[in-house]
Amino acid sequence: MARLRLSLRGSIVARLAIGYGLLVALSVAALSTIFYVGTVGVLERSIDNKIRANALRLADAWHAEGDAGLQRQVDLQLHDRIDSDTELIGMIDAAGHSLAGNLGAWRGTLPPGQLVFGTMERGKATVSVRLMAVPLAGGRRLVVGHDLSELDAISDVIERALLISSSVSLLLAFAGALLFRRLIEARIGHIRRTAARIAAGELSSRIAVPGNDEFARLGTDINQMLDRIESLMEGVRHVSNSIAHDLRTPLGRVRSRLERALGATADPQALVGDARLAIEEIDSLIGLFDKLLQIAAAESGVRTRSFGLLDIAAIARDMADLYEAAADEQDMMLRYTGAEALNVRGDRDLLATALASLIDNAIKYAKIGSCVDIGVAADREYTVVSVRDYGPGVPEADIGRLCERFYRVDQSRGLPGNGLGLSIVTAIAQLHGARLQLRNARPGLEVSLVFRSE
Repeated sequence: MARLRLSLRGSIVARLAIGYGLLVALSVAALSTIFYVGTVGVLERSIDNKIRANALRLADAWHAEGDAGLQRQVDLQLHDRIDSDTELIGMIDAAGHSLAGNLGAWRGTLPPGQLVFGTMERGKATVSVRLMAVPLAGGRRLVVGHDLSELDAISDVIERALLISSSVSLLLAFAGALLFRRLIEARIGHIRRTAARIAAGELSSRIAVPGNDEFARLGTDINQMLDRIESLMEGVRHVSNSIAHDLRTPLGRVRSRLERALGATADPQALVGDARLAIEEIDSLIGLFDKLLQIAAAESGVRTRSFGLLDIAAIARDMADLYEAAADEQDMMLRYTGAEALNVRGDRDLLATALASLIDNAIKYAKIGSCVDIGVAADREYTVVSVRDYGPGVPEADIGRLCERFYRVDQSRGLPGNGLGLSIVTAIAQLHGARLQLRNARPGLEVSLVFRSE
């Protein structure tokens, strides 16, 4: 019993099934009560109305014609073949003896003018009756009533029918509750088994989603969450492998520089040079970790609290002015085209970082002496910020992977960088509800931030 109580407390399915059964039981009880009152109650009211009407009519006959007229009316009514078996009419004296009519001996009191239930001897049987007494002169009373044998029989039939139907309904409700519980437990059990497999390491397991009910929609949402988790886990593994790979080379160079510095005690200039080179390598590693922290901060969504309405065109112009000197060093022209003012919702520093990364990449990979175009445009649905260079572009097979962390195309491996620039831009775009688009502009590569228009 204790185990059953714990099971009921811990299982929402069991509680729902019990609640369903109780609801059905209460509904059956309410419907049975309404049906009983609507049948037996109507018949009882009809009998009461008939008794009152007969009593009033007979009392009028007594007032008009006296005892003789009353007896004549009683005889006529008892022999009119209308309800002859159930009508009870008679006149009794002050001692309760019958003076006329078909009254038998009864048990109970007869308050004047009130309808009461009682029992009466009729033939060899005792039957239930409904009676009403009307006072006459000299202590005599006119008694009008009705034999309730037929009503009792009808009530018994209705009660048995309601008892049987209620029992069947409750059994069906109990069976339905069990079926309901099993169906829900089966669906939930499938979700739990899938979750157990995932917890055991099978990240590729997914929940089957038959139909389009609430469980199917829940399964779809969970599967989407699992897809995202699996993607993030794969990203973490990829990042870990990439970090281990990319750290090995600079750390090896730092170690070799330090070893050489230890052996170069006789040459102070060589010692200073090796120390400077080691510091530069360490600075590049610090920069690598700073970029990884930027990506993590953007993906965490913490900065969304500082979002506001910003002029993205003004930010783009500011970034163009900031990188104009770097473009001049490469004999490039940095051109801004587009709207004077366009608003998007976001964080100014993050959007400036994203644009700075795009412009820096464009200057890095464009041909010396060419142009870098920065454009801002909008329509009813989207606001687009684009940066285009006129360099060699990117092989089509590599475009889909440019936003992966540490990914670099073969032709750019000789250039400085660690393959995190576009990853940072992607994280910032996702934080702002935007998307990053890349396409070969032939010549060059065009990278666009696409925002929903405000």
